[in-house]
Amino acid sequence: MLYAIEQGVDFIDTARAYTTSETRIGKALAQTDRKVILATKSHEKTSDAIRKDLETSLKELQTEYIDLYQCHFVRNKEDYNEILSPEGALAGLLSAKEEGLIGHVGLTSHSQDLLEHAVEDGIFETIMTCFSFLESAAEEKLIPRAIEKGIGVIAMKPFSGGFIDNPALALKYVLSQPDVLVIPGVETEDLFENNWQIFQGNHELSDGEKKEIKEIRKQYDKIFCRRCDYCQPCSEEIPIQIILGMKSLVKRSGMQFFESERMRIALEKASNCSDCGDCMERCPYDLPIPDLIKENLKWMEEQQKEVLDRAMEMGRN
Repeated sequence: MLYAIEQGVDFIDTARAYTTSETRIGKALAQTDRKVILATKSHEKTSDAIRKDLETSLKELQTEYIDLYQCHFVRNKEDYNEILSPEGALAGLLSAKEEGLIGHVGLTSHSQDLLEHAVEDGIFETIMTCFSFLESAAEEKLIPRAIEKGIGVIAMKPFSGGFIDNPALALKYVLSQPDVLVIPGVETEDLFENNWQIFQGNHELSDGEKKEIKEIRKQYDKIFCRRCDYCQPCSEEIPIQIILGMKSLVKRSGMQFFESERMRIALEKASNCSDCGDCMERCPYDLPIPDLIKENLKWMEEQQKEVLDRAMEMGRN
């Protein structure tokens, strides 16, 4: 993080949910005089709870002021209405804004419908949406309307959660969209350098790159989950978007991601898929969801077997 700041990065986004992220960023910021716009977020839905998270964020980030505080991963209208209620998170953040603890209030969601609704309400100063060439719906209506209304747009998941194997092309695509702030996540200096070079270069897509994007879209059209959750509710309570995104989750976080109790239960529920087909009827992208669930579970079993085999081999040696 310190390396990125020293190279010129001046916007940093994190969240209370990102384990040690705020702590590490706070330590990096304490080692430099460079100024950055600092954004973080909280899943909490009530005024008191988000105030506690804000105070924790200020402490961990080692700052007295956060430029942008966001209501994180607002899934549906029920979440949204709770946030906007008299004792909701928005009230807590507006109070903190009046106190000078934060500068702006934003909203993040994977739901295009919800974000479009929020833009029309005009309550939040920024929105954060999924945006990549595999998830490009936002550029049709959401982004132009938000810009028209003076609402800042932050693009998350430009690599579609690691699904896109050509990160340079993916990043160039989202950077070619004007007036959108892109937040690509990286884990190493080498990856940062690759992204930074693309950021500093020409973002206009060539005919060859447009053709490649078209081919990749065609390749993943019927297997890539856009995380819209229109397939829900599942009669077996399967967290479908997590199960369908399993490969990219492992790619980004390793097998340890699935060692938690929550993920163990998710995998168990997925194994009980009844092939009822209700999810397929609701999916706007016509994904063969039951087949994809079975395919991903089989893949996970193979990965777990490989890990076990390696551990046994190491034990013998």
